[in-house]
Amino acid sequence: MERYVAFDIGDKRIGVAVSDPFNTYALPSQTYFRKGFAEDVKALAELAREKGATAIICGLPVNFDGTEGEQTVKTRRFIQALSAATDIPVVCEDERFTTQMAHEVLISEGMRREKRKNYVDALAAANILDGYLSKLKK
Repeated sequence: MERYVAFDIGDKRIGVAVSDPFNTYALPSQTYFRKGFAEDVKALAELAREKGATAIICGLPVNFDGTEGEQTVKTRRFIQALSAATDIPVVCEDERFTTQMAHEVLISEGMRREKRKNYVDALAAANILDGYLSKLKK
């Protein structure tokens, strides 16, 4: 059975989401607070194994017009290191607007700014994974 784990990779935090057992929808799981490049790669590879992932979906930040910027380069570097650290296939998924959508949901629920930073990345990862799952269904 397929099981997907998604990561929303940021400079300070990485959001984590997992697919439900039937790969119908994504569930926000947790927010990982970064400690250092090598330690982060190792921790996420282990987390994917613990969750039973058959594929890792990583959000790729591209500019509004689809071009790649500095954050895209940093994220690709991390994704390459993650791919090398695990035998689980790693797939990139466009993450445009996923964090913005997550913020809007949390604001609409009345969550205060201080608390949002603990949830927004996991919710953004769930949005990334939902996009990937939708592509699979087509």
